[in-house]
Amino acid sequence: MADGGGESAESTALEFTPTWIVAAVCSLIVVISLAAESCLHYLGKTFKGKNQKALFEALLKVKEELMLLGFISLLLTVSQGMIQRTCIPPEWAIYMLPCHNAKEQAELSPSEAHGLAAGILGLTRRRLLAEGGTTVQHCRKKGEVPLLSVEALHQLHIFIFILAIAHVIFCVLTMLLGSARIRQWKHWEDEFQKDSTENEQRRVTYVHQCEFIREHFKSIGRDSVILSWLHSFIKQFYGSVTKSDYTTMRLGFIMTHCRANPKFDFHRYMLRALEADFKKVVGISWYLWIFVVVFMLLNVNGWHTYFWISFIPLLLLLAVGTKLEHVITQLAIEVAEKHSAIEGDLVVNPSDEHFWFGRPKIVLYLIHFILFQNAFEIAFFFWILTTYGFNSCIMDHVPFIVPRLVVGAIIQLLCSYSTLPLYAIVTQMGTFFKKEIFDEHVQQSLVDWAQKARKRKALRNNNGSVGAAGSAHPSARLELMRRAAALEGGSTGGNGREVSKL
Repeated sequence: MADGGGESAESTALEFTPTWIVAAVCSLIVVISLAAESCLHYLGKTFKGKNQKALFEALLKVKEELMLLGFISLLLTVSQGMIQRTCIPPEWAIYMLPCHNAKEQAELSPSEAHGLAAGILGLTRRRLLAEGGTTVQHCRKKGEVPLLSVEALHQLHIFIFILAIAHVIFCVLTMLLGSARIRQWKHWEDEFQKDSTENEQRRVTYVHQCEFIREHFKSIGRDSVILSWLHSFIKQFYGSVTKSDYTTMRLGFIMTHCRANPKFDFHRYMLRALEADFKKVVGISWYLWIFVVVFMLLNVNGWHTYFWISFIPLLLLLAVGTKLEHVITQLAIEVAEKHSAIEGDLVVNPSDEHFWFGRPKIVLYLIHFILFQNAFEIAFFFWILTTYGFNSCIMDHVPFIVPRLVVGAIIQLLCSYSTLPLYAIVTQMGTFFKKEIFDEHVQQSLVDWAQKARKRKALRNNNGSVGAAGSAHPSARLELMRRAAALEGGSTGGNGREVSKL
């Protein structure tokens, strides 16, 4: 009777719940939601006030993710009854369990085995979303069991929220630490700006005496490809970007894309480009959700899946860091093999050929996956810890838990202080510059002009002037570059004048 009374009290319907309790709970939820919305709104106004358009767009991306989570929450709640009424044979519920005792499993009947599985998934006395007794009886009459328990649905609901929040937090943390590391290079930029105004004298530079060449061409690995990659692998752990690296890559970018403006603020451009990439990283793309489903499918007892999966982002991160360092080495080798002495400063030649498949953006996709996978590992750990406890069998053994946490911490620190700064500067060594080279109003002017040009071209095509339009295409591109240079020159002192020479 006591148990029955407890179940009755626990499953009290809303119509028999005191109104003051309903009003109090609703008020608390509304207040917390409004406070969170106000904080996001204030943060957005702050970004706008400081002209941080990229960070503002990243904040909008976070809001989109919150909307997606809200829709997932609504979908889980609405489909709860349908999932509960979906029945499966008891034998199906004993396969690929995340946690079970093999001896007990062998002694249990199929229906009892499902009771063990349901307990693992969270079928307890508590009914957090709704009372599921009716649907359980519905399946039991058929000699079957529900597809998923109410408690398991609720815990899956919570895990999805924890995962999304952890991903956003880890991305923000990585961005803040990485940006702090990049800002340490600001004094190098200030020195170069000063030198460009005080020292305009041309001189002969002996290539093999340059510090940049000595570090990357004449050091270990000069005569061996394997040793060269090994040197790049080790260098990412200490001094991933030195002053000579920054100096040479900065000058190579300026001489390639804006030769007419030697005082171009490369450091500022690099930070703007990184902030623009951040809005792509902070989101959870569709293919990342597929990885979540696959990882949860493979969480079978005895496989230690999450222990082995935790090494995937670490290996990818090391591969990315090694590749970025090797790009710098390739730039040095390319110059050292062609010249022994040059007039002026040492200049490297940026090219997409140095990157995987000729696409620097692949590095960004890999960093996106690495951060998400690391967030998944940490979120899953804390979700299991708060839901089932540290000693739960689903938590796995301590020798498998500690390495996962250590690997997660290493990934976070290495990505923040080494890989992300490397990405920010090395990916500028591609064939093309990014739109962040222009100020925001110049970018908008270019977009508006391009849209008008397309409309004019479409109008000429409709009037039968396809041939004329086709022949005018190169001149139209040249005109676009000239207008961009004129606008940029008027606003930033000529930062984009050399673009017209591309």
